Amino acid sequence: MLGMCLVSLLTAAARPKQDAGRKEIDAFNQRYLGLHQKMDTAGIFSLWAEDGVDLMPGDAPLIGKKKIVAWVEDVLAKMPGYQVIKQEMEFHDIHVSGNWASEWVTEHQVVQPPDGRPPIETYGKMALVLHREANGTWKVQQEMWNAGVKP
Repeated sequence: MLGMCLVSLLTAAARPKQDAGRKEIDAFNQRYLGLHQKMDTAGIFSLWAEDGVDLMPGDAPLIGKKKIVAWVEDVLAKMPGYQVIKQEMEFHDIHVSGNWASEWVTEHQVVQPPDGRPPIETYGKMALVLHREANGTWKVQQEMWNAGVKP
């Protein structure tokens, strides 16, 4: 009986920290989504750790923010005039443990090509590992993305 009470007390004591961590991740996710909706590439990469890793399908791991940024800038340079007209992200299964958090995301994006061509609609899935830096800000430490199917 005493053991059960001790476990309950420890669990109750940990809950405020977990709730605070969850609120921080929810705020991070809203900012992350908003920056994607605005196509704010610089803002998005401000949320990445310097030593972050991106695991894109069919490519070697991109290790370090500089390599990830260069890869994205190369893709965007090949797509002048394209505009994101819809970006939806739903964050699932958020876990916070101290300075680390994990979650997975389903996304839906609609991009308008230039010259009146038909919009491009895509669906995807991401796994994110986030880390709280020494200054208290959360950063993307690892991302893995792949294509999804229309629900």
